[in-house]
Amino acid sequence: MPLVLLHALGESGADWDGIAPALARDRRVYALDLRGHGRSGRAETYSLELMRDDVLGFLDVQGLARVDLVGHSLGGFVACLVAQERPGRVRRLALEDVPAPRPREAGVLVRPEGELDFDWDMVVAVRGQLDRPEAAWREGLARVTATSLVIGGGPGSHVPQEGVAELAELIPDARLVTVPVGHLVHRAAPEEFLRIVTAFLGRG
Repeated sequence: MPLVLLHALGESGADWDGIAPALARDRRVYALDLRGHGRSGRAETYSLELMRDDVLGFLDVQGLARVDLVGHSLGGFVACLVAQERPGRVRRLALEDVPAPRPREAGVLVRPEGELDFDWDMVVAVRGQLDRPEAAWREGLARVTATSLVIGGGPGSHVPQEGVAELAELIPDARLVTVPVGHLVHRAAPEEFLRIVTAFLGRG
């Protein structure tokens, strides 16, 4: 089964370089650059829905009728939107430190100095959506048919872990595993992450 990896905000497909070769031993792996990130072109408009549509368009172009999806943080939100929009196209869904969509206090955005590997306009647009998510995102989780795994980063993560647990409760066929190493589970504990994810995905 082909595997698609979706990165976090401000990252790129290269963020998976440390674990992608192991995942690719028995399956085809695609690590995408989401809209406004890495080698993807800069766009006039940004939204999570457009990122979802970009991923679905990629699947169409590649002729991938059904895939497994792994998403970290922002990439996990996009993966959820893909899985609820086209349930039949996602077999298994692994979500790394992703909370359930719910309103949150908006933090202060400060643009980093220097040249960025992502479009700052994208950050502004997407953070606005994450702070005030569409109610449809939450409601749509009930339409996810993929067998799902939610991986929490534990108390060291800046993501509220009760929100991560809530996401696992809202997706019909999901279970929660915690690896207490913080938000960047796949980087901080790559061997543990690979053990959990490869067991979940099964043989390609």
